[in-house]
Amino acid sequence: MIKSNGKRILVVDDEPPIQRILRRSLTISGYEVLVAGDGERALEIAFCQRPDLVLLDLCLPGELDGLDICKQIRHSMQKTPIIVLSAITEERQKVRALDLGADDYLTKPFSNEELLARVRVCLRRVSTETPLYEQNVKTLHSEDASISMDVARRQVRVSGQEVRLTPTEFDLLHQLLLYAGKVLTHRSLLQAVWGPEYGEEADYLRVYIRQLRRKVEANPSQPKYILTEPGIGYVFRSPTEFLHI
Repeated sequence: MIKSNGKRILVVDDEPPIQRILRRSLTISGYEVLVAGDGERALEIAFCQRPDLVLLDLCLPGELDGLDICKQIRHSMQKTPIIVLSAITEERQKVRALDLGADDYLTKPFSNEELLARVRVCLRRVSTETPLYEQNVKTLHSEDASISMDVARRQVRVSGQEVRLTPTEFDLLHQLLLYAGKVLTHRSLLQAVWGPEYGEEADYLRVYIRQLRRKVEANPSQPKYILTEPGIGYVFRSPTEFLHI
């Protein structure tokens, strides 16, 4: 008898063979599996049953494609991980999906082991409890802006206004703030945010750094806080003080 791990995964794909393969693989691994063959049904299941993770194909029948679904789920369910599964290999499409809130992108065909590893990484990231020593408000002050992060509540404010971040964006900003003033390599950021299985996916970082700049920088094209160290990584420059309250 297969022991359930208590996690529910929504598979959104219109191809019955893919549905069967994913259902069998995930069920054997202890997940409860929900299946939707089109965008409308996917949103109905997502909003009613609140899965712990969504596996999403981009090419779907009907009026809503995978990018539409990604956007709507991310807007209403900010912490639910979304892994895109698609035969589309164009980098522009991958970047678009990540821009809309996807946490990961797997190109078909992929191995069962790789899929399960990505699922574990995403679920582990959203379920890991914040260490007690980090459960406080971290505030960065500057002359013309204020960025504050409440780690326990997973809230971020810029100049007093709350900004909505995806789970991945929040975790990335968290790492940058924790080590404000220190240059963090691409590999160190990838492994801290996405997990130890990562390290070479620098394009992920480019997408999320761009998104963070749009949300926390007054002028994203000329960032003051999140700066690029060419060929190395990124650094969050603290112009004045970094307070733990």
